[in-house]
Amino acid sequence: MALLITLTVFVAAVAIGAQFLKPLLGMDKVSDYPGPGTGSVTVTVAPGSGPKLVATNLQSQHVIADADSFVAAFTAAGGELSPGDFTFKTEMKNSDAVNVLLGKDSSKVMYFALSAGLRIGESLDAISKGSGIPLSELKALSDSPSQFGVPAPAKNLEGFLAPGEYRFPLGTSAKDILQKLVTATTDELKAQGVTDPTKQYQAITVASIVQAEGGQADYGNVAGAIYNRLKPGNTETNGLIQSDATVTYGLGTKTFHLTDAQKADKGNPYNTYANVGLPVGPIGSPGKTAIDAAAKPTANNYLYWVTINLDTKETKFSSTLAEHLKYVDQYNAWCAANAGRCV
Repeated sequence: MALLITLTVFVAAVAIGAQFLKPLLGMDKVSDYPGPGTGSVTVTVAPGSGPKLVATNLQSQHVIADADSFVAAFTAAGGELSPGDFTFKTEMKNSDAVNVLLGKDSSKVMYFALSAGLRIGESLDAISKGSGIPLSELKALSDSPSQFGVPAPAKNLEGFLAPGEYRFPLGTSAKDILQKLVTATTDELKAQGVTDPTKQYQAITVASIVQAEGGQADYGNVAGAIYNRLKPGNTETNGLIQSDATVTYGLGTKTFHLTDAQKADKGNPYNTYANVGLPVGPIGSPGKTAIDAAAKPTANNYLYWVTINLDTKETKFSSTLAEHLKYVDQYNAWCAANAGRCV
């Protein structure tokens, strides 16, 4: 009897002790909520955020129960994080929260993606298709750019609609959507120290050319070469940028080949072969890297550049026309070896 009583007391002590130890050892930790959750929580995913950081933020706001199990669920889903504002409920299942981040909860958000380098018409079309907002409404807003705080010379929002993936709550107005994209661009300019409106417009215009003309690794050198061409007293290129991308923008086409007549046409305000200085405005939406390059170009002595491989974006730079023409020959050789690519 004494032994039985002792054993009973021991078992009870172990059980009670276990209840105290569970919180200390994390044994009482819930790994997932049953869902579906309640209320509404808006969480911002900043550019460059990793799944672990986002998961920790979600756990702190009681959206998910456990950051580690959420990261495992997110990884298993095989998706990629995109910056933006996302609307969750509190105490969601991991799988449901993952779907929100991956845009699979499409019935509750407006989603669209803009690639770097898109022209204004292409960007507005993508926004319209993803949001359901009429293209005519978006274009009317774009054609009145002053209300968005862009520099005065802008005729529309060309160059200021920041590339990226976007998700907005259903019912978000067209103006609010465009304002968010514009603000992302102007904030990046300010972050690079470009605060004067005139210089902002110049930087965006240069950045749009950089985006169109070079591979990402060469953006700094392309920007440096453009500014070198704009320097007073430059007798090599006489202030002409000579960018094919600007000419084709003015023509409303996309091609790698221009005729002599097209290059000589001064009536095209985007023709940087015939008109000295920058074109009258941006020729597309530059990404962050191109904007940063335009704001802080790489110091060099280059005046010429040519992408000699359209697959790898390998770009050759030179300070003289003679050297540049040798690289042009390499580009032509690549085109000859890759029929149909250089059209």
